[in-house]
Amino acid sequence: MAVLASAFTDAKADLKDAQGNKVGTARLTPKGNGVRIKVKVRGLQPGEHAIHIHQNAKCDPPDFKSAGPHFNPEGKKHGLKNADGPHAGDMDNFIVQHTGKANVTIENANVNLGNGPHSLFTNGGTALVIHAKPDDMTSDPAGNAGDRIACGIIVKSE
Repeated sequence: MAVLASAFTDAKADLKDAQGNKVGTARLTPKGNGVRIKVKVRGLQPGEHAIHIHQNAKCDPPDFKSAGPHFNPEGKKHGLKNADGPHAGDMDNFIVQHTGKANVTIENANVNLGNGPHSLFTNGGTALVIHAKPDDMTSDPAGNAGDRIACGIIVKSE
């Protein structure tokens, strides 16, 4: 897989819930040929949650289906543990503490902030989506991760 290096910018996403309330932020920075994503959220249900990069830069409430499917420029199957995967937008689950807050760093080596098909700004951009349940890491197309509960459009930082 040819992933072009992250070239020139940082990015961010303001994460909002289905009612339009801001529930967190994500800061994206280049990390090798991939991206490091620092996620800070509050007001979410405690427990394990899936987080994915979706192919459309849209976050229309209440279900965020406008974000489309997972970012998948190579047409692979879903899941970090799938022999025919993963989607470029597939990432590890994260834990929301009993306080409803999480402050985590997730790395994704299959995307970048530069140019080319793996750029998070390709074809009008992408969105970061948090799901109600954890990703099972194998089931196609979305890992049985449940409803989309928060969404943020990934934009270049100013």
